[in-house]
Order: sequence, then structure tokens, then C-alpha cells
Amino acid sequence: MTALVNWLSQIGAITKVGLMSLPQRRGAAASTVIGIAGVVAVLVGVLSIAAGFKAAMTASGSPDAAIVLRSGADSEMVSGLSREQTRLIADAPGVARTAKGPLSSAELFVIINLPKRSTGTDANVPLRGVEDAALLVRDQVKITEGRPFEMGKNEVIVGVGAAREFAGLQVGSTIKVGRYDWPVVGLFSAAGGVAESEIWTDAKVLQAAYNRGDSFQSVYARLESAGKFDAFKDALTTNPQLNVKVSRQSEYYEEHSRTLTTLITTLGVLIAALMAIGAVFGALNTMYSAVAARTREIATLRALGFGRGAVVVSLLLESLLLALVGGALGGGLAYAAFNNFHTSTMNWQSFSQVAFAFRVTPELLVRGVIWATVIGLIGGLLPAIRAARLPIAAALREL
Repeated sequence: MTALVNWLSQIGAITKVGLMSLPQRRGAAASTVIGIAGVVAVLVGVLSIAAGFKAAMTASGSPDAAIVLRSGADSEMVSGLSREQTRLIADAPGVARTAKGPLSSAELFVIINLPKRSTGTDANVPLRGVEDAALLVRDQVKITEGRPFEMGKNEVIVGVGAAREFAGLQVGSTIKVGRYDWPVVGLFSAAGGVAESEIWTDAKVLQAAYNRGDSFQSVYARLESAGKFDAFKDALTTNPQLNVKVSRQSEYYEEHSRTLTTLITTLGVLIAALMAIGAVFGALNTMYSAVAARTREIATLRALGFGRGAVVVSLLLESLLLALVGGALGGGLAYAAFNNFHTSTMNWQSFSQVAFAFRVTPELLVRGVIWATVIGLIGGLLPAIRAARLPIAAALREL
């Protein structure tokens, strides 16, 4: 026990002396801190894009809600259901009901072009036709301005994300879709979900505008509970009158977010890894400079009985502290620059824009600190080993 206490006191003494000498090496130390901060800021910033997009997609789903598509369809764009099929789905066991009927909404999904606010270039925006129960099926949807559209009229309500990203979607404005003008009568939020990127109207009106007859592409249903999903799914998939695919909304949207989030995460890690290589060399340079400047000091300590292990650990601690400062600085910069930054990107499953906000989460900040820690340990290891191996007699003669 006494030996351990002595060893720890040696580490503390050497580390204290090293930190006190940092002002004499402030140029090299600052370059290391800035280099590591850059790595962490880029890593966290890029990954916050993936986190924000995934959050927007997964916020759209609920475990007690289901989406029904035609069998074999991986998105609403390539699905198709008849009116009779949507009625069979609405009447299936497990669907929640009110006095007005089942909480089921047969829906139509089309793409329109609208100019982006930031660039003025046209982008694909989803226009969704819904039924009366849509707001009850998606209980996170709330009207934030104006009013709901009236069934049977060419009126639309707009998600707050779409209104923020695209021009001409304020309450009171009018958009032209096909041969008709559609007044915007309300804005709605959806807890940050993908529905905020959409424009909604009456499904029957949209069918007429696009000559879709009495066809739909999907059915969204609210279930009595999450545990009723299997019974609901089995009833539909075993019905010979139907040929459908049934998914929980949460799983459907999570699957649709996977491709883009994987791509962004991979690119972010690759970019950060390349930058990390440079940051490691910066840390090596700093710590080698520290060892060179303190050669006689380290040799004197060794001559006084300080062990090699204490020298190695103290230099690693110094490198680690510099790295943690850089990691904290980089994380703070990423949070200030990226968190809640609003943008939109293409959802390749539906070929439409999804508006979302970057999310710098605690998990991403922890990941950035871990990267900084690894860079600091790698950058400090070789200089620490060199310092411990310095011949005492030769080192004491150095100027």
C-alpha cells in the first residue's frame, strides 16, 4: 500500500511540473488542442446529420400504430390498394375505434415540385391525401396555426418543416397543384416527425385532381394496443381477399432511415479518421517537444528515485489532458454550430424531401470525447516511452 501511494505521488509530482511548463510550450500545445478539437467537431457535426434524420423518421412511428401496403411494396410510392381492400383493413381485429368508426385512414401519396427558400430551386415535396381519422391515427399531429382543412374542399394544411424549408406555404397563401389552386388554411406539427415535411389534404379531392379513381396507396391504422399488432397482421395476411404487407409504423420509418443514416455515419467516421491521423502527429510533436525540453528535469527525477512507470504515466496524463481540452472544445463548437440547425434532404425511398434538424446528442458528445482520448493516448505513448528510456547520465549532461 505504501509503495502504491508513493508511486501515485510520483505521478502527481511529475504531472504537476509538466503542466506548469505548458506556457513555455504553448504553441505546440495549442496546435494539438486545436487539431483534436477539429476532429471532434467534424465527427460530431457530421454524425448529428444522421442523428437528426433518424430522429425525424423514428418520431413518426408509434408501436401501437400500423401501416399497410400492397405486398412486395417497400414504400407508398409503389403501393396500391382498392377502396374495398381499405375497408377490409379498417374492419380487421385490433383496430381502435371511436363512436365515429375505426381509427383508420386510407391515404394517397403524390409528389409536387415547390421552390426551396434557401436556393429557389425546385424540390420534391410530398402531398398526402388523408381521411377523417388521420389526426386521430397520428395523435402527435397538432394544428399550430390556422385550422384543419375541410373535407371535400381543395384546401391543404402544411407541416411546419415544409413551411420552413419551402416557399409559398404560409397560412393564407395558395399553391397550384395540377389544374387547381389549393389555399393553405393551417400549419401542423408532428413532434419533429417526417409528417412535418408533408402537405395534407382530403384524399377524395386529391384522387379527383390526379385522376386516381377510388384507389389508395396505404392505410394507416391506430391499434387498441401495441400487443394487438400480431393479431391485426395475421388477420390481414391470411385473408384471401387481401395481398398486403403489414408493418409497425415505428419499424417502417426506422427501416426507411437506415440507408441514409448508414451512409452519413460511414462518411463522417472516414473523414474524422483521416483528420485524426493528423491530430495524432500533432500530439506526437507536442509530447516529443515536451520530452526534449524536459530531458534534464526527467533525468534528475529519475536520479532522485522516480520510477520509469511514473514518468510514462505522467506524460500520458499530460497528453490526455490536452486531448480532453480539445475534445471539450470541439464538442462545444459542434453543439453551437450544428444543434437544431434546420435543413432538408432526399428520402430515397419516397424520392421526396424530408425536413429535419441536426441533433447533437449526449451520445455523440461522448463519442467525440472518446475519440479525443484515443488520439491523446496514442500521441503521448511513444514520447512517454522514450522519456522513460533516457539514460540518466547522458541526459544529465544535456543542455
